[in-house]
Amino acid sequence: MGLFTFLTQEIAIDLGTANTIIIHNGKVVVDEPSVVTIDMKTDKLVAIGEKARQMQGKTHANLKTIRPLQDGVIADFNAAEQMIRGMIKMINPKKRFFSPALKMVICIPSGSTEVEIRAVRDSSEHAGGRDVYMIYEPMAAAIGIGLDVEAPEGNMVVDIGGGTTEIAVISLGGIVTNKSIRIAGDDLTADILEYMRHQHNIKIGERTAEDIKINVGAALSELDDAPADYIVRGPNQMTALPIEVPVSYQEIAHCLDKSISKIETAIISALEQTPPELYADIVTRGIWLAGGGALLRGLDKRLFDKINIPFHIAEDPLRAVARGTGVALKNVDKFAFLLR
Repeated sequence: MGLFTFLTQEIAIDLGTANTIIIHNGKVVVDEPSVVTIDMKTDKLVAIGEKARQMQGKTHANLKTIRPLQDGVIADFNAAEQMIRGMIKMINPKKRFFSPALKMVICIPSGSTEVEIRAVRDSSEHAGGRDVYMIYEPMAAAIGIGLDVEAPEGNMVVDIGGGTTEIAVISLGGIVTNKSIRIAGDDLTADILEYMRHQHNIKIGERTAEDIKINVGAALSELDDAPADYIVRGPNQMTALPIEVPVSYQEIAHCLDKSISKIETAIISALEQTPPELYADIVTRGIWLAGGGALLRGLDKRLFDKINIPFHIAEDPLRAVARGTGVALKNVDKFAFLLR
């Protein structure tokens, strides 16, 4: 254990559109929303993560709440860098004389272009990364679920995140077919916003729409264990007077139908491109669902009815990608599929 190793800190980052999770020494040390609040006058960071999320939609003229990632890619370079740096500081808040060099493994969407990959790498290096490795999200999800990605067998993973839905067939440590579509959690939230405006004439913010999705979000209009209606309060669009609207899961299932159909189409299209031998493996083993979208009530049943292949939800689907990234960090030299 030389001085050099002592000065290096190893971290795995799941840089998500909705949440960022950092793993250090095999433990989740940071799990915060990917949101920052910046003072527009001084360009300084005011809040980060959950604190910044609470400010969302409630800031005054000088403050701006930014989500640095949109559709799985960095949309605001400066904010992304400040966010990564701020979240790394959360690992050990005690002030040090120096900041250790960082060895990082970061996940990126499987449909990322060269430019998008470079943006992630540059942000990480500016935030103090010395050795930066990257791993594709579906690959990280598969490792996090506990699948043997290096075996000569086909495994299919559908990772429904905040900005992208990643669908990939994995075999022999590589991605055989993949499809990355920009229809995911954020689009479902936007559908709910739109629906509440048209159907109930009520104006709601992004945070409320997110709460509706968590409390009564569903993919099927008939569920065995139905959640109770969720009460939404807000201004009437016409009169600006306050109104209360109870929202049922059937309504939400109806309003999310279009976006979920697009995800179904993408899964079918990925299956069409799959070689027959691997297809047979997938039919026997089933398809794994990961990411926050996997928590949508009745989604696995709806997909099974449509595609006729069993769907399994990963345990703790929100952290599957982060867990896989943590495993990859420990096996940096062993896994050949990590991008340097």
